[in-house]
Amino acid sequence: MSPDLLKVLCEMGHGDELVIADAHYPAATSAKDSILVRCDGHGNVPLLDAILQFFPLDTSVEHPVTLMQVQACDSHVKTPIWDEYKAVVAKYDERGANAVGSMDRFDFYERARKAYAVIATSEKALYGCFIIKKGCVKF
Repeated sequence: MSPDLLKVLCEMGHGDELVIADAHYPAATSAKDSILVRCDGHGNVPLLDAILQFFPLDTSVEHPVTLMQVQACDSHVKTPIWDEYKAVVAKYDERGANAVGSMDRFDFYERARKAYAVIATSEKALYGCFIIKKGCVKF
């Protein structure tokens, strides 16, 4: 993780949200009113694993991890990366896959515009974007 990303993770407080965007996502547009962190060359699965070592998921909400739902026009698109995300989440959150929810693409964009920061990655998977909500850091 870059120093910029570590700084953002430390600045965030309970309830703040972080978007981890795939290479297809309009990350710079989404982050116009927040912070854009470039993580070019990195995929989302290893990045999520690295982040969750320092970033507790919010236990006060049902789904602290939110995926972008596949649109009807893309119903043929497979999303095996979602299973990988759920496996990583299960390593750090006792709710496992139950901590992961989803929302409509345009609702996702609206919510992402209010996030504390957006991480732009080189993830090639379609529908590989997600939002994570920070919980309380336990000392």
